[in-house]
Amino acid sequence: MLHLLACGVLRHGVTGVSGPGMVINPFNLLEEIHDLERRNLLRGEVVVSDRAHALLPIHELEDAWEDDLRTRTDPAATIGTTRRGVGPAYEDRYGRWGIRMGELSRPAVIKERLALLYARKAYLPNLPPVDELATRLAEVGAQLAPYIRPTETMLWDAIGRGENVLIEGAQSVLLDIDFGTYPFVTSSHPTSAGALMGSGIPPTELDSVVGVSKAYCTRVGAGPFPTEDSGPRGEYLQRVGGERGATTGRPRRCGWLDLVLLRYAARLNGFTSLAVSKVDVLGGLESFPVCVQYVLPDGTTARDAPPFDAGDLAKAQPVYEQVPGWPEFHERLKERLRHEGVAALPGPLRRFLDYLADETGVPVEYVGYGPAREDMLWLGPPQARRRPSGLSAWSG
Repeated sequence: MLHLLACGVLRHGVTGVSGPGMVINPFNLLEEIHDLERRNLLRGEVVVSDRAHALLPIHELEDAWEDDLRTRTDPAATIGTTRRGVGPAYEDRYGRWGIRMGELSRPAVIKERLALLYARKAYLPNLPPVDELATRLAEVGAQLAPYIRPTETMLWDAIGRGENVLIEGAQSVLLDIDFGTYPFVTSSHPTSAGALMGSGIPPTELDSVVGVSKAYCTRVGAGPFPTEDSGPRGEYLQRVGGERGATTGRPRRCGWLDLVLLRYAARLNGFTSLAVSKVDVLGGLESFPVCVQYVLPDGTTARDAPPFDAGDLAKAQPVYEQVPGWPEFHERLKERLRHEGVAALPGPLRRFLDYLADETGVPVEYVGYGPAREDMLWLGPPQARRRPSGLSAWSG
């Protein structure tokens, strides 16, 4: 339902900000706003950063062209892109060819920038007429103009007033352009540092970093997945967990929780606590495996970080520990959890959450046991995490 808008737009009294670090398809954005209005779900305020970049139809064409080129050159090199134009839009952003959302209300800028883009992308087949695209962008820009404004100063003012600001991340750490399983990654920085950079909020204003992890692992598209289970149990996770990509609807590849990657994510992002979701999907299993380390192709082991090379990660052999399961999450148990809270958590599940905290050094603060908003349990304020010594912003 939500692809370009922040989840806050679904709640009264909340301002949902689509930040400057995003690339945004303006036509899809307008349709998403109208869809929420038709369904009477647009309850908060919509604000879109004027510094976010516009993702254009020519970026979608380029994305498909690039993916086809990879496949023709080497079928094993396909990345599994969504073909929605995200990568090419970021390429133009960093190449300084892009059109920003705040410039959509300036027809002269649109024409000038499109002329440059079309000259640069002349190799692409079936480009739409430039004048037609310029007209469409000016029209959609006029319709979106009430939502587009500077957002960084708005966020600073909100923080200054003592209001709560929640930065909503997307994607996952292992899809980060720098720290993920390159080249099977996205084109931005889905990390806590990237969230700050993509919002304009300085790191000194950050109070906490909540890492969201399923109780098992999933991945959409190509790329290494050491704990993937392609057998009946993996199919079970996919079916019961309803695992399909939010953008494409493709079935997600499913496997078992990978503590090597979770430890890496915790350290890279500075998690102060964890929110563990979908524990209900594992409910009813007698036991299930959790990966505690890898054996790499050269015979060495890895416990706290994956290997640099995606090929090595694909060949890594996971070392598993079996973890006792917990009861099925029937409606009666869910009702008890909603009324009694932590006291109603099954004992084996509590021990699993403690196990995760011990293995990662990060306490579990939230547990999700179903798709409904009320199927989330707060376990209480997390204890201070263990911080590595000897690190500072100016370490020499």
